[in-house]
Amino acid sequence: MPLAREGWPFILAPLILAAILWAVGWRAAASGALVLSLLVVLFFRDPPRHIPKGEGLIFAPADGTVVQVTRYLGDELEGPATQISIFLSVLDVHVNRAPFASVVERVEYRPGAFRLAWQHEASGANEQNLIVLKAPEGRLLVKQIAGFIARRIVCRVVPGQQLEAGERIGMIRFGSRVDLIVPARVELSVKPGDHIKGGSSVVGALR
Repeated sequence: MPLAREGWPFILAPLILAAILWAVGWRAAASGALVLSLLVVLFFRDPPRHIPKGEGLIFAPADGTVVQVTRYLGDELEGPATQISIFLSVLDVHVNRAPFASVVERVEYRPGAFRLAWQHEASGANEQNLIVLKAPEGRLLVKQIAGFIARRIVCRVVPGQQLEAGERIGMIRFGSRVDLIVPARVELSVKPGDHIKGGSSVVGALR
């Protein structure tokens, strides 16, 4: 099973602890550390995804449940925009992907609070990383938002970088939220309550 490279320090630490505990005869504690390591492996899994083909398709930037589809009140995009908020539980894949073939125009880290990620207030109040993507069809925004547990946002992209649709752009460790902001003219195909997969679920179309 492919794993995100950011996960190895968290995987190896309990493995090494399990080996030490086993060597000194603390078998029960060693078993607990081994189970913890296996759970961390599950969290940092990075399965390949089939990226559907189609003109103007916008893909989910993350696995999770759509918790909100609403008007976006920020001013990063020209004109009205729509915000699609995705909550990632600890059971979801946490690797984030590019929703559209585009160029990274700007990356901006914003410090903040650590509210529960499924709360709507988390979109504006929590620690987050804003990625502005530019394509001939228009601009898109991806917000990587830290949750109550997740306090480490990983961003793999830099301004000027060319991205393919579905390409890995980062991850957020141990539970989080990802907001996708698109122009209001986008034809959406998701609603609150839908469970989607990063890079393979179509959330709308930008013509």
